[in-house]
Amino acid sequence: MPKEKPKVNIGEVIKSYRSDRGLSQGDIERRTGLLRCYLSRVENGHTVPSLETLAKIAEAMEISLADFFPGSDTPQDRETRKVLGELSEEEIRFLAEIKKYSTTLSEDDKKLVLAMIRKMATITPPPGRNGKPNGATARRVEF
Repeated sequence: MPKEKPKVNIGEVIKSYRSDRGLSQGDIERRTGLLRCYLSRVENGHTVPSLETLAKIAEAMEISLADFFPGSDTPQDRETRKVLGELSEEEIRFLAEIKKYSTTLSEDDKKLVLAMIRKMATITPPPGRNGKPNGATARRVEF
């Protein structure tokens, strides 16, 4: 079955936001490291950027990644936009990696993975020689 054509032209959306903010493709290039010719191809619909690349562009324009995707504005949509806007590029890459594998997991396996993450996030590393933790500090993560 052929893929359905997207209802949003992401290139046009990016160009619109960029123009509204008075930014050039060169400005975005300097802020993201993405080549201006690549940005041109995206804006003209010749290339579709990855989620990671969209996150870089959104950050360069100081907008939320969710702003690129219009839709009904339900409370859940607002919460999703808020959460996406708070994620760093590293967190987005991490979640994208998890998503690649999550489609093959059963619901029970997904619950197990989340339980393991919760457990790992609450473990305090053993103290080092000087009585202080070695390297990373434990932090509590809620899902």
